Amino acid sequence: MSMNKEKDFGTPASTNENMVTLEIDGFQVTAPAGTSVMRAAASIGIEIPKLCATDSLEPFGSCRLCLVQIEGGRGMPASCTTPVAEGLKITTQNKKLADVRRGIMELYISDHPLDCLTCSANGDCELQDMAGAVGLREVRYNPVETHLNAEKDHSNPYFSFDPSKCIVCSRCVRACEETQGTFALTIDGRGFDSKVSPSQNQPFMDSECVSCGACVQACPTATLMEKSVIDNGQPEHAIVTTCAYCGVGCSFRAEMKGEQVIRMVPAKDGKANHGHSCVKGRFAFGYATHKDRITKPMIRASIKDAWKEVSWEEAINYAASELKRIQTKYGKDSVGGITSSRCTNEEVYIMQKLIRAGFGNNNVDTCARVCHSPTGYGLKQTFGESSGTQDFDSVMKADVILVMGANPTDGHPVFGSQMKKRLRQGAKLIVIDPREIDLIKSPHVKASHHLKLRPSTNVALINAFGHVVVTENLLDEAFVNERCDVASFAKWKAFVAQEHNSPEASESITGVPAAELRAAARLYATAGNAAIYYGLGVTEHSQGSTTVIGIANLAMATGNLGHDGAGVNPLRGQNNVQGSCDMGSFPHEFPGYRHVSDPATHQLFENAWHTNLSSEPGLRIPNMFEAALDGSFMGLYCEGEDIAQSDPDIKHVHAALRAMECVIVQDIFLNETAKFAHVFLPGSSFLEKNGTFTNAERRISPVRKVMSPLAGYQDWEVTQMLANALGYPMNYSHPSEIMDEIAQLTPSFAGVSYEKIDRLGSVQWPCNDETPEGTPIMHTEHFLRDNGKGLFMLTEFVPTTERVNAKFPLILTTGRILSQYNVGAQTRRTENVAWHAEDRLEIHPHDAEDRGVNTGDWVGIKSRAGETVLRALVSDRVQPGVVYTTFHFPESGANVITTDNSDWATNCPEYKVTAVQITKVSQPSEWQQQYQEFSEKQLDLLEQGMSHD
Repeated sequence: MSMNKEKDFGTPASTNENMVTLEIDGFQVTAPAGTSVMRAAASIGIEIPKLCATDSLEPFGSCRLCLVQIEGGRGMPASCTTPVAEGLKITTQNKKLADVRRGIMELYISDHPLDCLTCSANGDCELQDMAGAVGLREVRYNPVETHLNAEKDHSNPYFSFDPSKCIVCSRCVRACEETQGTFALTIDGRGFDSKVSPSQNQPFMDSECVSCGACVQACPTATLMEKSVIDNGQPEHAIVTTCAYCGVGCSFRAEMKGEQVIRMVPAKDGKANHGHSCVKGRFAFGYATHKDRITKPMIRASIKDAWKEVSWEEAINYAASELKRIQTKYGKDSVGGITSSRCTNEEVYIMQKLIRAGFGNNNVDTCARVCHSPTGYGLKQTFGESSGTQDFDSVMKADVILVMGANPTDGHPVFGSQMKKRLRQGAKLIVIDPREIDLIKSPHVKASHHLKLRPSTNVALINAFGHVVVTENLLDEAFVNERCDVASFAKWKAFVAQEHNSPEASESITGVPAAELRAAARLYATAGNAAIYYGLGVTEHSQGSTTVIGIANLAMATGNLGHDGAGVNPLRGQNNVQGSCDMGSFPHEFPGYRHVSDPATHQLFENAWHTNLSSEPGLRIPNMFEAALDGSFMGLYCEGEDIAQSDPDIKHVHAALRAMECVIVQDIFLNETAKFAHVFLPGSSFLEKNGTFTNAERRISPVRKVMSPLAGYQDWEVTQMLANALGYPMNYSHPSEIMDEIAQLTPSFAGVSYEKIDRLGSVQWPCNDETPEGTPIMHTEHFLRDNGKGLFMLTEFVPTTERVNAKFPLILTTGRILSQYNVGAQTRRTENVAWHAEDRLEIHPHDAEDRGVNTGDWVGIKSRAGETVLRALVSDRVQPGVVYTTFHFPESGANVITTDNSDWATNCPEYKVTAVQITKVSQPSEWQQQYQEFSEKQLDLLEQGMSHD
């Protein structure tokens, strides 16, 4: 069975609105001006032979295989670089063209191995196809020198490089430049000596290559080939699904052999990724079938006991009876649940429905509490809707890009590549970050301003930005008067104009030179379309919500909302952070961000769910922990979330989990939280389920089952079984029915259906009668607050209580790295550990020298909350006085030292600001030693309980 490949038109589509008509091989064709002859021909089914051309890259015209003849024209121009013109008459096939093409192919094949039958690209090789297309039957050349014995490079864990099969078409080099923007590949040498080379003849693994897969995708031969294809052969069918890593939400073709994933190939028509990918989505899918997967339900009475494998029925009944027992003993509010941004919209929806309708309380929360809850609060207050305002493609119209507290090339790499493309086209870049991220200076991209502020001073800096905009009269008064609440604007204007908010006054707080800040503010306010992209470096602060409000104020004051190239855009960390919030995962809100106490909303859900619902907001995650330690919250259902690693002040979290009488964990691995659990319900990976994810641009994309769930059930089915066992009936037969219910009860989803998503590929909410095909850009005519006006709010800077002093003189801040993902449960179980096998502590050379620390030394990091030990990396990417680490490995204990400080409005933890001291040490911290012992014991109890039949 052959696999339907995506059609390749040879060159990118033209966006020109003017149409021209021409004749190709006697057929009339109409195409946009600027379209290549090759693409115009392909649009009517005429395939002109090609090797160096592909529609994901700009035309190059080097292989000369796509030559055509134009009536009245001279020579044989390349169809990939020849644009259409009115009235042209083009011939793509005749004897003269055939002879030239055969001659060109002869030259290619004379220096190419003829091992087609045993080649890994057999059946998927463009060189093979073109040899057939031009009718090549013999090769008359017998060159003295060839590249047939060129040395292979197997250094990359995911793909091989075999230069003996390279035809020097430059597609890989161009993909690295145009699509990825890393410029890691070049063509070295000239003539016969020319060859593809990663970064000055280094092996791929030692080069600047980020393993995004663009070069592998672009290669027309077996030169660059996935090792999974080399090992398993060509796939035979493909299913389009959505990546389950970050909030970009890339669309992928899962290319399969039966139920085995052979490779994940980014879909060319994916609206979020346009055929691009990163190392995680493209290659790091092996965790789904890793030997650590737990596929049988398990129970135990105490966390000191061995696990016991049981039937699904016994596990579900045991979990339900424990929850009922606890509620009978401690009251209705003594149990709750935590939903996950890893799960689908449908799974999250029925989980919060189970808690509200089945548990009878609103004790539901989600991991967005610890990342983007301030976004929800800040944007809801100012704009009336708690989500990003633009689609990703909007960045291509931005003249100024302001990146604050985000690291797109590591955290959101595919969008990072798109942003770099726009910067190479001339957009200006402002980066606000205590650390030097890659965007500040990389090949062909350089920030105009890097405002290297002190951690915790975001609000002071944004106020100073506002001060410049107001006092230098850089406002868009027309926008404000038409679109915003003018009374609130007047108050804000007077507030930011105060002297204590000036760049000069705030310089001593932020550490950012006043002149630099003024220049950046002027650039943002005056250089055309200005877009703000921000991340957890904005939200994970005690004033996270205040900074979000400050950003919203700034965008409204300068009129940078409601159109392409502008906006306020939170970069969501996980695949379904946006969706899990939309679906009603917060204790005070039903799906669609409607308060549980609102009488009309309350009545709507009671009628639909046929039960009485509580109108009292439930417990947030931190409150659940407090209540557990107080003895009033004793049962937790946690699906797809690893609070025992990801939440702050881990010792406190672990104590709370130990205090509970029944912890139910639903996951694919025995994660850190499951080590404290009494019931383990095996989950399903994104490859084993149907549903939808909603990305950072509000795009609802399909997740499609490509293999059977290893444990027998999709996650939504497990939650449904638990609801039924608790006596609250749920009887969905497919996730599409759950989405139909969401659409029926949630105004912004009213027009969403699986039929529509299948037809359009994806859809951005709001999607309803007013916008039946979705909303790429929000607030185009009015804001979504009740009166339609944007609201300015005052943002007084309040210093964090987490201060440096003689005992704790350094500030620790945290972030992510490209190759690892979040708590690492998935990526640590893939070859991605080849790039990053441990979390390291970055420390500035001055601070390192003061402490006698060198790269590779073990250092103790002590805060007011605790102590852990990491290996040091001396680096000038951090500023003096600031240290930085990632949090992808549980043994690192990064959250042992983070404090319980949190955002005033939403309880989002202040991960980004922890006062610490660093000292050289020779052994792990006491916590690390104890936790290692506990963890090994838990794995031993798992081993004891697993049947070995």
